[in-house]
Amino acid sequence: MLPANYHYLSESSAQVLVADGSGNLAMISKKSKKISQKISFDAPVVSAGIKSGTIVYLLQDNTFGLYKLSSKEKLVESKSDDAFAVDARIASPIFVDNLAVIPTLDGKLLILDMQSPEDAKVIYVSSKTKLNNIIYLSRMGNTLVAATPSRVMIIGSAEGEFSEGISEVAIANSAIYVFTKAGEIIKFSSSLKELARKKFKFAHFSVATAFGGRVYAMDQKGSLIVMDGALKNYRIYDVGDVDDFAFVSGHMIYKDKEVIALDKLGL
Repeated sequence: MLPANYHYLSESSAQVLVADGSGNLAMISKKSKKISQKISFDAPVVSAGIKSGTIVYLLQDNTFGLYKLSSKEKLVESKSDDAFAVDARIASPIFVDNLAVIPTLDGKLLILDMQSPEDAKVIYVSSKTKLNNIIYLSRMGNTLVAATPSRVMIIGSAEGEFSEGISEVAIANSAIYVFTKAGEIIKFSSSLKELARKKFKFAHFSVATAFGGRVYAMDQKGSLIVMDGALKNYRIYDVGDVDDFAFVSGHMIYKDKEVIALDKLGL
């Protein structure tokens, strides 16, 4: 489980990144289960990723940067525009070859070359003034899939967008699954063509994921929906209310003090 007062950010093959509300970022070794290194920043860390000994981070005031672990120094640090009324869901940075893609709190993607990070390319996902942070960021082949609470956008070999109240996004088997605030699960192709849709009345999705031909969505009240990839058949498990936190890592949902193995659940 996480250290007291820390929350999960992201993980690599060897480390789990966690942060507290005082600007401390800790790295937990997956092998020893202990904190291997701790870094202090000027503001709470809300998003971070690690590659080749470099941490890419985003702070609560929308400051972003690169931190080199071996020399314990910031390679670059800058601040994006101020963001107001931020959604609690904040995406983690991703890496594409030598590029770091950083999701900001004001609806942008910043693309940095990790070898020469001084100049960042900017992609605007949404320009709303409130609740506009990037809540999802992933890669599907040569296409980036990004979302704010109001828009899903694909950037790359295909381009398109879908605008609606969005709770979660997941990708699997060349499909994009969007979980809306209206309780709908929508399946799109990799070019954002709608393929299927299923509505669950009164559902307010807390976390969601998709893998192995299955789609998983957990409601804030503890209904865990397991569906097939075509959104035709489903089963609902009662796993109890989410009292404190819930997040997905791999094939697991971590809910409060419980761990739910999704690949053990059938239709």
